[in-house]
Amino acid sequence: MEYVKLGHTGMDVSKICLGTMGFGDPNSGFNEWALGEKESLPVIKKALELGINFFDTANIYSYGASEKILGKALNDYANRDEIVVATKAYMKMKKAPNSGGLSRKALFHQIDQSLKRLNMDYIDLYIIHRWDYHTPIEETMEALHDIVKSGKVRYIGASAMYAWQFAKAQAVAEKNGWTKFVSMQNHLNLLYREEEREMLPLCEDQRIAVTPYSPLAAGRLTRDWEAATKRFLTDTTAKSKYDTTEKQDKAIVQRVAEVAANHGVLRAQVALAWLLQKETVAAPIIGATKESHLLDALPAIELRLSADEIIYLEEPYIPHRVVGAI
Repeated sequence: MEYVKLGHTGMDVSKICLGTMGFGDPNSGFNEWALGEKESLPVIKKALELGINFFDTANIYSYGASEKILGKALNDYANRDEIVVATKAYMKMKKAPNSGGLSRKALFHQIDQSLKRLNMDYIDLYIIHRWDYHTPIEETMEALHDIVKSGKVRYIGASAMYAWQFAKAQAVAEKNGWTKFVSMQNHLNLLYREEEREMLPLCEDQRIAVTPYSPLAAGRLTRDWEAATKRFLTDTTAKSKYDTTEKQDKAIVQRVAEVAANHGVLRAQVALAWLLQKETVAAPIIGATKESHLLDALPAIELRLSADEIIYLEEPYIPHRVVGAI
């Protein structure tokens, strides 16, 4: 495993991050393809054995069950000082007032709930899951700063927003001497590259770590377009992201297959290598639900694509509607 600094911080993270949205409770009403605890723990253990020290979850994943499973695994199998745990807040946890959003009240409550579920004293990277249009950004940034100063969080990050929003939040924090974001978890892969227009240049300029989610486009970049899996058939979120651009995306998927065949590697490795060769990308978030998914992903760290291959992979892309930022 190779490790990099998370943006301009001194914290070391593995170049692959294990995303845990696929671990939780299939009966929670969040995602029916989630693995339960028994099936999830071996995958997390294998990640640790492979040198992965960066783990991403969120309070909303199976409404807390993902955090519980990840916390159990890491407390049983890992040394807390060596691992980096990220979780997120914003989404409504139930149909009730103050159960979501980024108000001071909501954030102070949700950080304590996440710590309780993870069974940990602190979180390394606390991420706002989306932009809150109903809470002043000054309130949010001051609350996050106070949470950091309380010792419950080491660093803060953001996810899935417009570049102007991210820049505004950073400016508010800097103006007031509050803690600034060190990472951006955004939607980025060969099938969705809208982040290259504004967010990636901003992050490169400010030395912000980019940790892309959905790096394999929910599996679409790893197999023939017609191949079906349970997640492919039931993941309505992924369908909303990609099904409307199927025609142009098929051409990219085919080129990934061609480049992979030329290198004698798996398609997932080509898709990940393309991301890892971007200057701003620290660690793509891999939603592995099998040990084999991890083993398949790791060789991407050493795979180098030529400039011509990158051009070939990128050439069919046409602008997509913005998804992720809301």
